[in-house]
Amino acid sequence: MPRYIILFRHGKSDWNANYASDHERPVSKRGIKAAKKMGRYLSNIDQVPGLIISSTALRARNTAELAINAGKWSSDLVLEKKIYESSVDTLKSIITKQNDEYNSICLVGHEPTFSSFIERCNDSIWSRFPTASMARIDFNINSWCDIDLKIGNLVWLIRPKELDQ
Repeated sequence: MPRYIILFRHGKSDWNANYASDHERPVSKRGIKAAKKMGRYLSNIDQVPGLIISSTALRARNTAELAINAGKWSSDLVLEKKIYESSVDTLKSIITKQNDEYNSICLVGHEPTFSSFIERCNDSIWSRFPTASMARIDFNINSWCDIDLKIGNLVWLIRPKELDQ
């Protein structure tokens, strides 16, 4: 069974909310609905990740929590400040340090890093990754420390508006 990463962009944020910094911008009502929908989706297709690593940004953390609760995931959740304003190499570095007991990891974070990550995997061409979208990328590796983006295979990419539920 291949190991896989699910990239989960945070739900739409509320630009009209009262917040002190970009890091503290919350999820909008539309973002809340989409995050829950995506959480249920992963449960329905039986691809709930063992580990969720979320950006510490409020909108990402809330997106992860909403998906976990709506989908009734039993996943472990870790907050990682390095995901906020990160690079693809930073994401790769985070992944390589993960415990091999997890066959699947979900990263909850931001653009444009996630689009860049997808593009680096198997030379995929992808430029638009809307809020609350998810992408699954498979890696034929035995250990996370062996991850090489060039051998990543984009299996699916789904946007909340493509789901009925």
